[in-house]
Amino acid sequence: MDQVDVDRIFRPQTYAVGVPYELFAQLRAARAVWWVREPAVGAWPAGPGYWAVLRHAEVKQVLRTPGVFSSYLGATQIRDPDSSADLEFARTMMLNQDPPEHARLRRIVAAAFTPRALGELSAAIEECARELVNSVREVGQADFVRLAAELPVRVLARVLGVPEQDRQLLVDWSNRVIGYQDADYADSCTVDPASLTELGRTALAARPATRTTPDGRPVNPRSRAALADMFAYAHGLAVNPRPGSLLARMREGGLSTQEFETAFFLFAVAGNETVRNGLPGGLLSLLSHPAQHRLLLAQPELLGSAVEEMLRFWPPVVSFRRTATCEVDLGGVRIGRGQKVVVYHAAANRDGAVFRDPDRFDLTRTPNDHVSFGFGPHFCLGAQLARMQYRAMIRAMLELPGLEPATGAPPGRLVSNFQNGLKELPVRWAPNRSTRTASTPT
Repeated sequence: MDQVDVDRIFRPQTYAVGVPYELFAQLRAARAVWWVREPAVGAWPAGPGYWAVLRHAEVKQVLRTPGVFSSYLGATQIRDPDSSADLEFARTMMLNQDPPEHARLRRIVAAAFTPRALGELSAAIEECARELVNSVREVGQADFVRLAAELPVRVLARVLGVPEQDRQLLVDWSNRVIGYQDADYADSCTVDPASLTELGRTALAARPATRTTPDGRPVNPRSRAALADMFAYAHGLAVNPRPGSLLARMREGGLSTQEFETAFFLFAVAGNETVRNGLPGGLLSLLSHPAQHRLLLAQPELLGSAVEEMLRFWPPVVSFRRTATCEVDLGGVRIGRGQKVVVYHAAANRDGAVFRDPDRFDLTRTPNDHVSFGFGPHFCLGAQLARMQYRAMIRAMLELPGLEPATGAPPGRLVSNFQNGLKELPVRWAPNRSTRTASTPT
């Protein structure tokens, strides 16, 4: 295959049209691992290239062997950090650690995600989802991306102990970090300063005035300098954290200053974006397959497996990076020490060696060994919390009679080679019909 075609899987603009599943299938059929170049993207310079891992078995192999494929050496984004200082800062994040340090950081925050802790959140999540849907029920239409985005923000604010007035800050931080490749989100500032707490206004004043360095190069959106306002807010909130909140656990856990900052970063952004990007995609997948939609209405007990299929079919995260610690053979390819290795969750989730008829959206699919939450020691700590939010929001939306896309045009998509997101999803329903014939999913 022409190298230009292979390089498409790196280009952010590719994903503005859709995840290139046909290309993934062609590449995967030939071999598991491919070399991909990193051409310059806008103001961002070209990179050295990387090995793309596209088959399910090899993706799992990479994710379960951190001693060979490290999260720490080069962090977990495809692009290399801009400087050694940026890399050192990124390395303090749990996501970018290898055992045993990764396990130490994970233990500090894990108590916030135990079955008991999640059980205490369950009723609040269900209530919040119903409240959001009820707020538009009589209107008969809504942008589901905007509607669904409110749920993880409210849940995260509760978990972290962020005051209600400051929730919109979480949205802006996520937009800037995750959507930096998309002009609609790269400089996001949607908050009304007058609506914020005093702490929020103080932190907002620390926001960098420019996204470029003195020499004209773009500032790394994940760097300490680019997120000065977020870290100022985190430290201010930690002065008197809500007892029992995740923030309180982080401060009590003996984290260093940079570990605290990157932990707040991880939960404030990643905890938001997984649901914010995945949930609209899941609903679109359901509505795009009317027979499956009708099946779920008729058999609400399928909601659990429906959520798993939504996660497989529309993974919130396209890819994650590792770095080889030594020379190693993977999928018949010799990978050199220090080279980047990027696992593509989106490609692995459509591997026909694991999933029968992988391009078919099937709510009854079982088993469903998707890797949308990762695998191995870095399996997503918030996976069950995300599933709870999916179930609550889909359950509430299914109560809207005649629910369907509001337009035949494809919805706008996020320009990103990392997150698989929609920028809008107009939906409509019959507002005058208060009930439907099928029972409510449980």
